Amino acid sequence: MRKLLFALCGFVLMSGLAAAAEVTLVNFDKELKEVTVKEGDEQKVYRVTDATKFYGVDPEGKAREMTYDDAVKGLGSDKSKNRLKFNVTVKGEEIVEARFAAKKRK
Repeated sequence: MRKLLFALCGFVLMSGLAAAAEVTLVNFDKELKEVTVKEGDEQKVYRVTDATKFYGVDPEGKAREMTYDDAVKGLGSDKSKNRLKFNVTVKGEEIVEARFAAKKRK
């Protein structure tokens, strides 16, 4: 029982280290794998790593994993700058997870 309690406490503490927020894309640097976003009134720069997960979430709330290349198409588009809103979960200065709005698949 004590082990279960310690495991639960550890899980709660670790989940607090990652922060989630809705952000607006300002710029994406494909070479450096850096995403500049606007969170509220301030701009922040986060890094995309090999461990970063990308998801497309349809209107019903079903998430489907995306590849890095698919995510770069949206992030690197000129139409996306200052318009694309998405949710990110960050740990330090690295993006752990990014969730984009997607259309429903037929």
